[in-house]
Amino acid sequence: MIRGIRGATTAQSNSREAILAATQELLQIMIDRNGIIEEDVASVLFTTTPELNDTFPALAARMMGWTRAALLGFQEANVAGGLPLCIRVMIHWNTEKSIDEIHHVFIRGAAMLRPDLTAASEAEEGR
Repeated sequence: MIRGIRGATTAQSNSREAILAATQELLQIMIDRNGIIEEDVASVLFTTTPELNDTFPALAARMMGWTRAALLGFQEANVAGGLPLCIRVMIHWNTEKSIDEIHHVFIRGAAMLRPDLTAASEAEEGR
């Protein structure tokens, strides 16, 4: 079975370093919370808001050693009032876990996008 795992974060600025750091942090939390290994990853989609254009967030996954997974980046729609400096990730993962066992991750400024999931994650971590 294939499951989608969603995550989002915000970068400190439109710089290569900030985009890669934010993306690596998000990916690592997604990997750790779900027990993901690259071998089981079908593909990963990355989106950024229009002002984040200094590098590709998919590079962060490559730098983490994901050299065989299919990675693809997109630009988010430029919606008035949308969350700026936002990086979103969707991992398509082959797993036997049920949909209720999947842990989506929304951190930094992106926690506001899914407060229902953020509260559940914090409760699991004992915050």
